Amino acid sequence: MLEISIKIALASIAVSMILVIYRLIKGPDAPDRILALDTLYVNAAALLIVLGIYDSSSIYFEAALLIALMGFVATVALARYLARGDVMD
Repeated sequence: MLEISIKIALASIAVSMILVIYRLIKGPDAPDRILALDTLYVNAAALLIVLGIYDSSSIYFEAALLIALMGFVATVALARYLARGDVMD
């Protein structure tokens, strides 16, 4: 039963990532693309967590943590760039 649930979760996350990539490419303006990129990071972390549960391996959880951390930093940097025109003060 758990394997079926994991496969459904993997398929759902994959569909979500495809839709987010479409929004990332077609987004009407920069804030929409930044939001899509942030959502893509979250989906990638979720995908790695579900794969970690499926394979019973902790390396996936560490990779998900790194992706989430870098995704947060990138989102903040891009938002500051849009707001001020530069990232550093």
